[in-house]
Order: sequence, then C-alpha cells, then structure tokens
Amino acid sequence: MSKSPALLRMFWRLATLLFTLSLTLFGLVAITFVVGRCLPTDPVVAMVGDRASEELYQRTYLEMGLDKPIYRQFIIYARQMLRGDFGTSMITADPIASDIARYFPATLELSTLAMIIGLFSGILLAVISVLYPDKFPDHLARVAALASHSIPIYWLVLVALLIFYVNLGWVSGPGRADVVYSFSVDRVTGLFMVDSLLAENYDAFKNALSHAILPSILLGLVAMGFLARMIRGFLFHQIRQNYVKVLRLKGLSLRRVVLTHVLPNSLPEIMAVSAMTYAYLLEGAVLTETVFAWPGLGTYITNSLFAADVKAVLSSTLVIGAVYVTLNMLSEHMQKWFDPRNMKRT
Repeated sequence: MSKSPALLRMFWRLATLLFTLSLTLFGLVAITFVVGRCLPTDPVVAMVGDRASEELYQRTYLEMGLDKPIYRQFIIYARQMLRGDFGTSMITADPIASDIARYFPATLELSTLAMIIGLFSGILLAVISVLYPDKFPDHLARVAALASHSIPIYWLVLVALLIFYVNLGWVSGPGRADVVYSFSVDRVTGLFMVDSLLAENYDAFKNALSHAILPSILLGLVAMGFLARMIRGFLFHQIRQNYVKVLRLKGLSLRRVVLTHVLPNSLPEIMAVSAMTYAYLLEGAVLTETVFAWPGLGTYITNSLFAADVKAVLSSTLVIGAVYVTLNMLSEHMQKWFDPRNMKRT
C-alpha cells in the first residue's frame, strides 16, 4: 500500500509531461502554419514553377486546399503533420519525411560527439575553477570558456580547416566519409560510425571518425564555453553550503569533497543545461555542416532555403523544434527525479 502513492505520483507526472508536451507541440505546429501562410512566396508557384499553365496552377491550388477557409487549412495541415506527411521536396523530389529521416542522423551523430566533448571539457574546466578559486588555473579556465563561447563559429571553422586539414593534414576534409567508404556500409541506424561498427568495417569507422573529429571538436568548444560557466556557478553554489563546511571540518580534502559530494549534488542542474546545450547543437550546426559539407539537417535546410522550398524548411524547423521542446521537458522532469532530496525521499 505504501507504494501506491508513489506510483500515482509517477503516473501523474508522466501524464502531466505528455499533456504539456502535446500542448507545446500543437503550438509549434500552429506557429509553423502561420509562418508558412505569412511568407510572401506563393506556395503554388513554389510547387509548379512560375511558367506553369493557368490550368495546372488552379488544379494545384485546389489540391493543396488553399480554396478552403483558413481554419480548415490548419486542420488539414495539423493532420498531415501528425501523420508525418510533410509533402514532397522540390530539391530531391522525395517525401520530405524520408529526407529528414535520411539527413537527421548525420546531425545527431555530429551533435552527440560535440556534446560529449563539450560536457566533459566543461566539467573539467569548472572543477579546476572550484579547486583553484581566484588563482591562475581558475583564470585560465575562465578565459578558455569565454573565448570558446565568444569566437564566431564560422571563423573558427575556416581557420581550423586551413590549419589542420590543408596545412598539417591531420584530419580528413569535408564530408562524412570518403567516397570509397560512403556506399560500403549498409544503412541500419543512419549513424555512419555505428553502422560501420555493426558491419565490422573498421576502416570505414576510422575514416568516418577522421572526418567527424574536427567539426565535432569545434562544436564541442562552443558547447564547452557555455557549460563550463554554468557548471562553475552550480559548483560554487554547492561549495557555500553548510554540508561542505562540515565535511571539510572532518578532514576531507577539497578535491574529494568536490568529486564525491559537490559534483553529484549538482547533477540535476548539470543535466538541465546539458539538455539545453544538446538541443542547441542539434539546431545550431547549420554553419558547421555547410562549411564541412556534412550531409545533415542543417545542410538540407540551407539547400531548401536557396531553392525557396518553404515546405521542407518549415517541416525541418518543426522537427528541430519538437526535439528541442522534448529534450527541455525531459530534462526538467529528470532534474526533479535526480534531485538528491527526492531520491532520498523515495
């Protein structure tokens, strides 16, 4: 019987999460619909071209449902979004949903590598700052965090390519893999490095890693700057708590207190900012993907913008927004679940 209230609370939290998530996604669908209708481009002309006959124009106009009242258009649009029917891409002539499913794993792979690099280096800089407050290591860590977050990513990408690829030849160039390996691995997950490991094609894995290491490090540096400053603040907040003073009076070293008590107690806040940063990397890798010719969703959106493919741009934006909202809401609830006070209570 004692477990019933805990189960009820868990189900209530889950139901609240799903309701809030559904409501937010509905608002996101409504926003993309309004944006699509407010754009100055004619969706029919974008579909059939400006040299289409009047008969073709009118037929397409009716097929797209533009003759119906605006609320009916929204209902049709919302139903299509729920079914994953985003329309057909003007660039690839394939369904936009299949294009997103093909391009998004590349963005996910690059952003995940960048997140791992940024999170571990950000935690390292924050711990160094806490262990050596107002000393040279602290000042150096703060300068590194500020510089990595402030330097424009497009400039950093071009300089890094010039140095490490053109001059030194330490890494492979643009692209996800060399042509000889691109079609040698069967698509299973869409994550090229994972698929190459599943196929036991280690040469393809090494080649893909050589292509991914430089853009992931550069994106990771951007994430590191934000994470290091935020985590540093969380750790210093914990350092000022009474339990730290008690542990120090018991003879524990500052290093041990930070690593075994302060850092775990800061886990909920770290998870929250990490989720926000990961979502930012998923949506903000457009410039990096463009320069590195990385076949991700950022490149797909850029090409769609140049081709005035409004449907593809809005659908991709909707997917990224859905991922962003989902990650933030999950992090908010995980922050509560992983709070040491709540864990002790359960």
